Amino acid sequence: MPAVLLGLWLAAAQAAAPADLEYIDAKRLADADEAGVTGPAHAAMLAAQQSLLNAGVAECALGRPQTDFSPFTIVMRLDAEGRVQQTWRQGSSPLAICLQRYVREKTVFAPPKAPFYTALDISFTK
Repeated sequence: MPAVLLGLWLAAAQAAAPADLEYIDAKRLADADEAGVTGPAHAAMLAAQQSLLNAGVAECALGRPQTDFSPFTIVMRLDAEGRVQQTWRQGSSPLAICLQRYVREKTVFAPPKAPFYTALDISFTK
């Protein structure tokens, strides 16, 4: 009986692990997952990220003056259908905060595996 309880505890701990990830760990997973996508699938992934970003910026920034153009990153954990299950953010500009809220529950693209981590790295140039 104790072995069964230990097994159940380990399974629960592994299932809860993504929620316990810090930003830096989620970003490392995103970098690794994205690096494994090549060829046409890579182009499709980038196009889907660009589409999500464009829609998010339209929702969050158009018609509102922006004064904080500091870089930021939003990491997303996708399920098998490509739906955002969890997010992490580095950066605290109003646009970063709004975009993080915007991407939650959105579908990005059907990833090659689940969970799949991906990131939007945003920087501005003059």
